[in-house]
Amino acid sequence: MRKSWTRGIGAGLAAVVALALAACSGSGSGSGGGGGAVTGSGEYDGPKVQITFWHGWTGGAAPTLVPQLIDKFNSEHDNIVVKAVPQEWADIASKLPLAIKAGKGPDVAVLHGDDLATYAAQKLLLQADDIVKALGYTAEDFPPGVFDKGNYKDAQYAVPWSVTPLGLYVNKEVMAKGGVKDVPTDKASYEAALKALKDAGVQGEWVDGYVFTGTFEFQSLLWQFGGDLYNEDVTEATFNSDAGVQALTWMRSLIDDGYSPANVAQDGNIKALLAGDTAFNWNGVWQTTNTAFDGLDWAAAPVPQIGPEKAVWSSSTHWVFPANKGQDENKTSAAATFVKWMNDNSAGWAETGELPGANSVRDDPALVEKYPNLAPFMEELEYAHYETVSPGINEANALVTTAINEALTGKKTPKAALDDAKAKADQILEQNRAKYGD
Repeated sequence: MRKSWTRGIGAGLAAVVALALAACSGSGSGSGGGGGAVTGSGEYDGPKVQITFWHGWTGGAAPTLVPQLIDKFNSEHDNIVVKAVPQEWADIASKLPLAIKAGKGPDVAVLHGDDLATYAAQKLLLQADDIVKALGYTAEDFPPGVFDKGNYKDAQYAVPWSVTPLGLYVNKEVMAKGGVKDVPTDKASYEAALKALKDAGVQGEWVDGYVFTGTFEFQSLLWQFGGDLYNEDVTEATFNSDAGVQALTWMRSLIDDGYSPANVAQDGNIKALLAGDTAFNWNGVWQTTNTAFDGLDWAAAPVPQIGPEKAVWSSSTHWVFPANKGQDENKTSAAATFVKWMNDNSAGWAETGELPGANSVRDDPALVEKYPNLAPFMEELEYAHYETVSPGINEANALVTTAINEALTGKKTPKAALDDAKAKADQILEQNRAKYGD
């Protein structure tokens, strides 16, 4: 579903892009001619340009879908040719900063929410407030909280593209072994289901100490118990609060009470669900496209509310405009048209196991009709929590996973594990402030 535009919205985008380029250190004047702009219809009207697009979708349905979308875009735009450069996300992380500094980066790229502030602090991205405004976007065009993840030091650097919340996957055949008829929704019903399954000889949820998906489960629980990972200005880790200890203690209790085996391997929980060895798995929306579910009697549901508040972890991806040295404003203007077109035509993105970020696309009833398993994940977006905005935050985040692993393997109590991780995380946050000037 396309948003209607007035002709005045985008008419000055080329000038806007030029100002944005000038505002970013290391960028120079554009090399293109013609002063191309994005018109009120959302189309770039400048000279023909080729723009490069870096992304990390190399698995699942994405390697097929991305070229299809780009081919369609190129066929509809005589003056823009998009060239995609797919590569692993880890390769983008290592190559993109150097490429931008050398003036050889892409004209548009996609980054995860927890990377945005790091790139912005290093002046690797264009300040995109005016670009975003010219495209007609506001926070209300996306799920609550997503748009703000592109904001660093009161400047907007990104446009949301997709969101990937956690959900509860259910093997209905295994659930029935314990006489459990309804998918649990809260602490009482979930623990009752786990007890009934245990009585039937089934360990109902295999909890792990890895990012996928123990860390995501812990963060969901932390927020459900009213806590947060960091304080408001991200100068101190707060995941060791009473809420954090409650969350991790509850996860540890699954093992202590015999509802989960100890020392579950990476991805052991989803494999156990598929093999019929467990009934429940907290996992991301991306599993809805897992072909291993074919032939399985399964369902997806919102994660149960264990704490007093509704909350769930979600990741996000965002469009960004790199501040290449000598960046051509015509190419950035054309890239803005590409971003708008991709968001407007992102209904098929659900095929990749990610939810389109644009409300206008995601709220179309046809999307759920075609992909019914997405409905519970879409329901969660009203109370989903996203990545922390702070440069260099990933190193501190890694310590959360370390604490979870230590507590679940019995090396430390939940409180000791979180306290130790907090102390180290605070040191990293202090180092980040010195490094990035926050």
